Amino acid sequence: QVQLVQSGGGLVQPGGSLTLTCYASTNFFELSTMSWYRQVPGKQRDLVALITDAHSTDFADSVKGRFTISRDNAKKMVYLQMNRLKPEDTAVYYCNLQRMSAEYWGQGTQVTVSS
Repeated sequence: QVQLVQSGGGLVQPGGSLTLTCYASTNFFELSTMSWYRQVPGKQRDLVALITDAHSTDFADSVKGRFTISRDNAKKMVYLQMNRLKPEDTAVYYCNLQRMSAEYWGQGTQVTVSS
């Protein structure tokens, strides 16, 4: 069974930076698209960033130029580097793995941007 284990997150002041990490316990990690989503209470879970098996990336307009996504296939890790954080970035962030018709989620981690 595939497990995604997240780390990082926490409280940061506006303008600060955080890095989220996600480890995937699967042998097909390098063939998978990895994504980060976020969700605030009462709203749907929204895509923040994704990186394909070919290392192509895409970002939500709200984070372009501030967030970067990267992956290390040897370590089966995906990273979300978040810079110039804003209060509106406050949410629970989820790691996601997609491979063909299968989809898996991490446990979620809280990111709070506040002074």
